[in-house]
Amino acid sequence: METAERKKIIFSAIQPSGTITLGNYLGAWKNCAALQDEYNCIYALADLHAITVRQEPAKFRHNTLEAYALLMACGIDVEKSIFFIQSQVHTHAELAWILNCYTQFGELSRMTQFKDKSAKHPENINAGLFTYPSLMAADILLYQAELVPVGADQKQHLELARNIAERFNGVYSPTFTVPDGYIPKTNARIMSLQDPTRKMSKSDENANAYIAMLDKPDDIMRKFKRAVTDSEACVRYAEGKDGVNNLMGIYSGVTGKSFDEIEKEFEGKGYGDFKTAVGEAVVEHLRPIQERYEQLSKDKAYLERCYRENAEKALAISQRTLRKVMKKIGFVQ
Repeated sequence: METAERKKIIFSAIQPSGTITLGNYLGAWKNCAALQDEYNCIYALADLHAITVRQEPAKFRHNTLEAYALLMACGIDVEKSIFFIQSQVHTHAELAWILNCYTQFGELSRMTQFKDKSAKHPENINAGLFTYPSLMAADILLYQAELVPVGADQKQHLELARNIAERFNGVYSPTFTVPDGYIPKTNARIMSLQDPTRKMSKSDENANAYIAMLDKPDDIMRKFKRAVTDSEACVRYAEGKDGVNNLMGIYSGVTGKSFDEIEKEFEGKGYGDFKTAVGEAVVEHLRPIQERYEQLSKDKAYLERCYRENAEKALAISQRTLRKVMKKIGFVQ
């Protein structure tokens, strides 16, 4: 009798430090529902990572619970996947300390994200910001994840996690699965609506530059109408047309239409018609997600049950790895 093929483990995490944008959603979380049938998915809200930047306690708690409900509304199904809040699973911080001792200072000092964030927050260049990639490695390696969805800005961190895993395995014998990057089939990179050479970001000072997943329809329409395009007034995908290319990417992401189909649809039409169509398509796509979010955020008891039960599941899996690691190093069991 043939045994069913074991599904590969995929691990992904997001920081709950503010609103989730349309860019986060189209670039990563829109695919999460489809992945759950194909892989064993483990998702985390990386709230331990978020405190490298000072957080206001009440707002931080609110953002964490909002992100938990919103990602469930986006399609994370706790019946199919594990979805937990990182700080509720103590093995992450424990393994992170151990991995700090197997990570070289020079490796961490080469991390471009550390340099970028240090420049952004010069008043608070803390040790956590520096050792952040070791915690990220612990997140991944605890679950023996084979695949990690990564954007361009996280490739360096995944490479470090691989190096740490190989180094530890080399010293003590195979302990960790060495993870590979997972590149989604539709790898949308959504840019700022005001500066389409930069990635859409929730930390942008200009609120017109990004669409938040919980933005009201009127705000979404207004932001798209103000989106930067060019003087050509022709909807086509081409080099040097960053603003139009970005809007085409968004329209394609929410409608499933190819760029060829989009070009045909707007042949002979101006940017006003195009921006309105993109805005309306985004509003319609987000409507069921926003409605589901409203239901979930009102049912606090259900949400709490979900994150508590999922933290217990994550702890049970991650403790197996941590025990193995501690035994190999020689800690008294």
